[in-house]
Amino acid sequence: MSISHSAFSLFQEGTSSLSITKLDSVINTIKHYIPTLPSCTIGDLHVSKPIVQGGMGVGISLSGLASSVANQGGIGVIAANGIGLLEKDYYKDGQGANIRAFRSEIQKARSLSDGVLGVNIMVALADYLPLLDVAIEEKVDIIFLGAGLPIKNIPITKIRANNIKISPIVSSARAMKMVCSMWYKLYNDLPDCFVLEGPLAGGHLGFSEEQIEDSAFSLENLTIEAVAELASIHEQYNKKIALIVGGGVYSGADIHRFLSLGADGVQMGTRFVATEECDASRAFKEAYLKAKKEDIGLIQSPVGLLGRAIRNKFISDAEEGKRPSFVCGWKCLSSCKAQDAHYCISIALNNARKGFLNIGFVFAGTNAYRIKRIVSVAELMNQLEVGYTRAKASRITAILTTVDRLKGTYLEVQQHVGELALRYEVSLKQLVHGDRALKKQYLAATAKLEKIRLKLVETITAGGGLVTA
Repeated sequence: MSISHSAFSLFQEGTSSLSITKLDSVINTIKHYIPTLPSCTIGDLHVSKPIVQGGMGVGISLSGLASSVANQGGIGVIAANGIGLLEKDYYKDGQGANIRAFRSEIQKARSLSDGVLGVNIMVALADYLPLLDVAIEEKVDIIFLGAGLPIKNIPITKIRANNIKISPIVSSARAMKMVCSMWYKLYNDLPDCFVLEGPLAGGHLGFSEEQIEDSAFSLENLTIEAVAELASIHEQYNKKIALIVGGGVYSGADIHRFLSLGADGVQMGTRFVATEECDASRAFKEAYLKAKKEDIGLIQSPVGLLGRAIRNKFISDAEEGKRPSFVCGWKCLSSCKAQDAHYCISIALNNARKGFLNIGFVFAGTNAYRIKRIVSVAELMNQLEVGYTRAKASRITAILTTVDRLKGTYLEVQQHVGELALRYEVSLKQLVHGDRALKKQYLAATAKLEKIRLKLVETITAGGGLVTA
């Protein structure tokens, strides 16, 4: 008998009794349960661990990192933006370099892993559609579309024909609703997944400075709203859409917290930068290790959005109007205002990727300062699983402690009810209507017993839910 079924059957016991034997059996099952990271399902795509490695552009998450994460059971993601800077002819043929480098990295990752491989493509890119075609042609497992709402010109027929999953990246439940409504009208289809990014993420942010400081926009609150919205979408369209949340997710305990709120998985970028397999230079990674909490702050990006980075002299100089010499390879982003910002962000990020931090800077999430050493992807995934296990085990222990206390109280009240029942039976033999005060006490004790029983069932069901989640 499953835990959930056993717990549910406790509801059927009747007002004045509870099967303590059955309750003890359920408790013992939970006690011997060892929690591990659950799997994640996106459509018919099965992912062993509910962890998506965030797509970090301009050469930070390429085939090396993506294949390593995929090999460890998560979703490894190659970021398309600025990828052409890896090619020697980028400044002669930016789009051609992007297409060539993107295809090469996908193929290289496939040669290194048969795990789940995704790509991240910014909707705002000038070559967004050609890059999307490459991802489809290479038959990646899942495509993440961010930096703008992906609504028009989605080649959904080709995507479905190649059994590729697709996931917009959004910052609100409202955006989810809008995307689903438009997709259904335009394509008679819906996304397989949404990535919900909160305001604590690194890189470009989908929030104003006021929203970033507003607790109403915390990832926890956004997740609760998104779970409710996706439940409504499921009811309306009869399609289960997975929810991945990210932005400040740092530890295994964080993963447990967001999965407990209803998310199907988490997206993590910052933690994967400080891994041996990350495709950035050692100097780039060490910038995370050296960063203090106060070093991580907001910048006004040339693309017209707020961003979060490890602030340095390059950023300060740009804000003061000191303009480094740069040549724009091509208009890769229509909204870019490199001249106003006094630098090209792609060039700056590429310089940092190569380790030249004096002429570039490093994007980073709020928690980057907490990282103290560079580890392998395998070690990081193990750390996250251990942290998740401890957090979940701690929650289960707390539930079992509550159950044990309620069980003791239940047995005491049950005994008291029995004694009152016997006394009332005696009074019935002595009085025509029995002792009415005694009857009142009996009914009150019986009501209390039922309240404890229901609380026990509720608590043990929560414990069973943790085990089966």
